[in-house]
Amino acid sequence: MAYIPMTDYETAAPEVKKEYDDQISKHGRITNMKRTLLHSVPAFKAYMEWYTLYDALKPVLGERALNLLSYAISANNDCLICGSFFKKILNENGEDTADLKLDETEELLYTLGTCVAIDPHNVPDYVYDGLKERFSDEVIVNIIAFAGIMYATNLFNTVAKVDLDEVLYDFRLDAGREDKQNG
Repeated sequence: MAYIPMTDYETAAPEVKKEYDDQISKHGRITNMKRTLLHSVPAFKAYMEWYTLYDALKPVLGERALNLLSYAISANNDCLICGSFFKKILNENGEDTADLKLDETEELLYTLGTCVAIDPHNVPDYVYDGLKERFSDEVIVNIIAFAGIMYATNLFNTVAKVDLDEVLYDFRLDAGREDKQNG
């Protein structure tokens, strides 16, 4: 059960309704997390910077790599909502999250994501070296910042006990699952 209820569109302030409508127009729906965040428009906007970094990194890394990084963080952080969300995206794109096939760059990003979730103090040197070989300092900063916002999103969903969106029920991650084999 959610710790904080979701905002109600009908009784929401005009600024909240504007953000709500914007999410519907961009994504076709609004998630439970976003409806919960909309109790505070500044908090909502801070978390929506995830999209700014996603858009900045997409031309460099590609959607698959960004989704793998997000999944690695979320699944290894045991975030039910985000882990299930990225499992859904990956599965719908033909991926088997129990047996991911990763190229060298994706493996670096997946390892980074796993470390962000489990032990950010011990990211292996080969991950840093591999990222330095492939990307500029600006891109690496964006990757780390993106990972940080992804982690913060996991944290918000977990601490606020946001309810799992119905569209994710079939992709639900549960404790002890096979989905972390590549971590």
